[in-house]
Amino acid sequence: MKIKITTRQASQRLDKFLSNEILKISRNQVQKIIKQNKVLVNNKDTTSHYMLKAGDDIKIKKNSEVLQPTSSQIIKTKQQILSHPKMQYLADTNEYFVINKPAGLIVHGASHITETTLVDFLVKKYPDIKKVGEDSDRPGIVHRLDKDVSGLIVIAKTQECFNNLKEQFQKRIIKKEYTSLVHGQINKDEDIINFPLKRSRSGYKMSAVPFTAKVNKFISNEKTQELKKTFENAKQAFTHFDVIKRFVNYTLLKIKNKTGRTHQIRAHLAAYNRPIVGDNLYGAKKIHIKNEKLNFQRIFLVADKLSFYDLSGKKQTFKINLPQELKNFLEKIF
Repeated sequence: MKIKITTRQASQRLDKFLSNEILKISRNQVQKIIKQNKVLVNNKDTTSHYMLKAGDDIKIKKNSEVLQPTSSQIIKTKQQILSHPKMQYLADTNEYFVINKPAGLIVHGASHITETTLVDFLVKKYPDIKKVGEDSDRPGIVHRLDKDVSGLIVIAKTQECFNNLKEQFQKRIIKKEYTSLVHGQINKDEDIINFPLKRSRSGYKMSAVPFTAKVNKFISNEKTQELKKTFENAKQAFTHFDVIKRFVNYTLLKIKNKTGRTHQIRAHLAAYNRPIVGDNLYGAKKIHIKNEKLNFQRIFLVADKLSFYDLSGKKQTFKINLPQELKNFLEKIF
């Protein structure tokens, strides 16, 4: 099992992090396998009290007995999969589900993920979905939301529907809208952020690359190799926003994505110098300090409107209200 430590996960003791977030076992058990040198940090033996840093590579050796779940762990997992108190099914047709995913729930699993995911709930509710899609780890999934982001997701229940939705995403027919609260005031009533995005050196976040016609000219003429290298693998991304309301230290936005890159909204708003409230992965250190003082437990970003066409060609539109915890926060700063 391999884990790449994110900014959110950093500054924790290794044993506490593995016990609470990854292995879901007692800290004593975790400390035992660390003493047995079955946990490596950056390919080196470590200690239980090691303080995690963003970018650390954690490796847990396969022969660790803790990776084999006990019967009590299996029972607990099955109970968790039966229901999720905050997840809502807005539509359940022969073609698709439309779900209001709560913050804190991962959409699909990966080799390093042991917690229950949205896909686990879907497979429990509709086992035939295992046959849908192009990846057995992501059955029916044609788009996703980050773990700490809530909102609307459409999931295909048939391969025909999957292909139809995938084509609509590729042609940018499907429309998604978000509501977000950002730090600081924005004077413009609307704007488009068009910085290209590329994977950062850390590998777990995206970097927005400021782009101008002048820089593009340099790159085209190959006059500046350093600039050319900066733009390698960067993909075009466009985020349009309208200001809903301005507060003393915040601005509430309605966001419409013209592209759907990984972490696009989060990376774009941070590069625009208006990072999202609660987002510790992006933004400067002073923003992290502000977020900690707010004691906000999620990212203030909600996918609250979704439109697509079903197999009959009929347009389907879904809208949701802001979650109550976000409404409460707006009342505090009003």
